[in-house]
Amino acid sequence: MDWDVSQVKVVGPLQLEVAFADGTRGRVVFEPTHLTGVFTSLQNPKFFNQVRINGGAVSWPGDIDLAPDSMHAAIRKSGDWVLR
Repeated sequence: MDWDVSQVKVVGPLQLEVAFADGTRGRVVFEPTHLTGVFTSLQNPKFFNQVRINGGAVSWPGDIDLAPDSMHAAIRKSGDWVLR
């Protein structure tokens, strides 16, 4: 799929740079207000840095992942996907 994530890299606190199978590139930015529920563990920088790609999606241990299709659409539109 075009929205499969092919690369992910931590570029700052709560910020990722991602690339997709179709060549689209951009940033994912987590605002602290988004780090609730399943995302609470991402507040820990050591845990956040364990980001990886699993099945074309950005993920972390413990079955935490981000929807690649939503991420792709937002990044194509504005270059960033800000999670509030």
